[in-house]
Amino acid sequence: MLGAIIGDICGSVYEWNNFKTTNPESVSLLESGCRVTDDSVLTFATAEVLLQKRNYVEAYKWWGRSYSQVGFGGTFAQWVQSNSLEPYNSWGNGSAMRVSPVGWAFETLEETLAEAKRSAEVTHNHPEGIKGAQAIAAAIFLARTRKSQPKIKEVIASTFGYDLNRTTDQIRPEYKFDVSCMGTVPEAIICFLESNDYVHALQLAISIGGDSDTLACITGGIAEAFYRSIPDVLVQFAHARLTDEMKHVLSAFQDNFTLCPGA
Repeated sequence: MLGAIIGDICGSVYEWNNFKTTNPESVSLLESGCRVTDDSVLTFATAEVLLQKRNYVEAYKWWGRSYSQVGFGGTFAQWVQSNSLEPYNSWGNGSAMRVSPVGWAFETLEETLAEAKRSAEVTHNHPEGIKGAQAIAAAIFLARTRKSQPKIKEVIASTFGYDLNRTTDQIRPEYKFDVSCMGTVPEAIICFLESNDYVHALQLAISIGGDSDTLACITGGIAEAFYRSIPDVLVQFAHARLTDEMKHVLSAFQDNFTLCPGA
């Protein structure tokens, strides 16, 4: 979960100012303008549901209304402020950006997939919205249960049908801003698969351009589970940008789930 939040924060300055580069190591992750965006806010909401057995609709609306200025997409923002309790058939990457806590919270892949679906379908009930959330939760589950990068690639590709045979160098030249699960989830997974540590994973995600904060958020969530090590400077950088409320949820989640069976 923390890996996703750090990815969101570090990628935030690049969302509208892409830094495409074939030298990912040149991507700076510690920029003064970095901030929490909607990706992190809804990740905290998902974590709170798992901690307190809250309803997803209730949690997403509460966090969305409490942090309404962090850059929510237009349709989600309208849903948050409305009285509607119904989903709006979204296939956007919002379902995947907020799902990382689910990948830590269960003992089996089957339970993980079922909960990822529940977390998605309250807004993103389009098949692609559900698939994107399930793929990322599954990748995190596989990573934290010590599966290799080739095995994670094999399982995700065979289960969800994503093309994971491309490279970041092949993606980067023509890649554009894309808020769909179809145009974000496989790219984020590829960035993880090419990486050699947590920092490199974020740098690769930012280096291809597009929806940089969400790409780095999704990639970072998988990378944290796989590498189990995030530099202290990044942890401190992120903590300085969190509210006390966010820190409380993060601490409770880490205490309850990161040492769960299989981790």
